[in-house]
Amino acid sequence: MIIDVHAHLGKDCVFDEDFTAEDQFNKHKDWQISKTILQPASCHDLDTVISQHDAIATLIQQYPNQFYGMANPNPHLPDSKYEAEIRRCVEELGFIGVKIHTFAHAVNPSGVAGRKVFTLAQKLNLPVMIHTGAGIPFANPANLIPIAEEFPDLKIVMAHCGMMIMAGEAYLAMKRCPNIYADITWTAGFNIKRWSDELGANRFMFGSDHADNAGTELAKINSCGLSESQQEWLLSKTALSIYNLS
Repeated sequence: MIIDVHAHLGKDCVFDEDFTAEDQFNKHKDWQISKTILQPASCHDLDTVISQHDAIATLIQQYPNQFYGMANPNPHLPDSKYEAEIRRCVEELGFIGVKIHTFAHAVNPSGVAGRKVFTLAQKLNLPVMIHTGAGIPFANPANLIPIAEEFPDLKIVMAHCGMMIMAGEAYLAMKRCPNIYADITWTAGFNIKRWSDELGANRFMFGSDHADNAGTELAKINSCGLSESQQEWLLSKTALSIYNLS
């Protein structure tokens, strides 16, 4: 089984991308991917993200156990509106996680907007995925250390492992905080191997970010020297555990 924990659906107003359902179906077919967790593309206003959340929910209803949802409204929205949309996604649409895009939404994880996400996620028992890498200083993985220590029971998923430029900080954060996990998009194979050996393959997950990047990400897992057991954790077992997938 292969589970993609990081994929998008919708038009992105920050990075000028258009992530389509057709892309996801082609990805599943071309690379034998079983399940994908979909999140909206980057958008700032409430109406647009509601529309994108609804599109994800429609796909989930049409293809149960193949697609899942991760909410990503702008944390700078008024607190009541932000919480209402997160609760709608979880309680009505069945979403299984929440995302903070530190770069696209200019969110300091330790700031007021960032903290409300972690606080709400803990109340709802939701894993939090957070963008790291491009977009420093907010996207520096080291920013997650105080948050992870303050919320030790919260599962925090570090997207991109710092995107190489901040790989050292990603390693330090994960070594210090056992409740930080990571998807390996845009991460070097030699880091994946070394970190899996030292920190445990059960801390890492496969993701594509862009559907046409899936083959590249799978090739890294297949070629960086991981054992069969380690590959199983990265490809599905960690995601099954973190997101309680069937």
